[in-house]
Amino acid sequence: MDKSKIIIISLGGSLIVPCEIDWKFLKNFRKLIVSEIKKGNRFAIITGGGYTAREYIQATSLVTKITRDDKDWLGIHATRMNAHLIKTIFRTYAHPRINKNPRTKEDLLSHFSQKEKIMVAAGWRPGWSTDYVSTIIAERLNAKTIINLSNISYVYTQDPKKFKNAKKIKETKWKYFRRIVGNHWNPGLNMPFDPIASKLAQKLKLEVVITNGKDLKNLKNILEGKKFKGTVIKD
Repeated sequence: MDKSKIIIISLGGSLIVPCEIDWKFLKNFRKLIVSEIKKGNRFAIITGGGYTAREYIQATSLVTKITRDDKDWLGIHATRMNAHLIKTIFRTYAHPRINKNPRTKEDLLSHFSQKEKIMVAAGWRPGWSTDYVSTIIAERLNAKTIINLSNISYVYTQDPKKFKNAKKIKETKWKYFRRIVGNHWNPGLNMPFDPIASKLAQKLKLEVVITNGKDLKNLKNILEGKKFKGTVIKD
């Protein structure tokens, strides 16, 4: 393993499959990541389930009573389908196996050889969101920052769709952010960064950048250390 930087990206399922697979976004995302690989950077990309997960959970709930465990597994398999898609478009650069278990550092490091510059990861087990998986991977790979790409440009004090006086947050501390998201996580929960992952990220003193992944010029600015749009959470 060389000394090049490993960048942790939590890629929201809403970007991969907003309703249908957004192949135009994926094409441009691939182009940007490949350009960064050529600069010597490496990536751990963790895929969310997003719309696909919520559709499966909702459809099943309309047919029969569904347990929390089953909701979790439906969501996990949605993240793995999205992960396989991402691994495939980066076939030239990615490890051929999707990481489904972030527990051991040795297993994570095995995904980076001299030729492989990307590790794609997905959901692991019930009770763990992909935000939580991203946080564990950041810890194991000694990364200090997670770039969380979703369909929102900033975190707000309240839901801006419901509250006109909601204020944009550009930078905040974990203590305040955790008051916004609460302390409980449920399968299919739609939060900027999930409550359980937030608790761990605070403990690990991680920095999380939440931004709209559709704006790839903005993502490039983040990767290059330039001024960018987004919410930064840190202590």
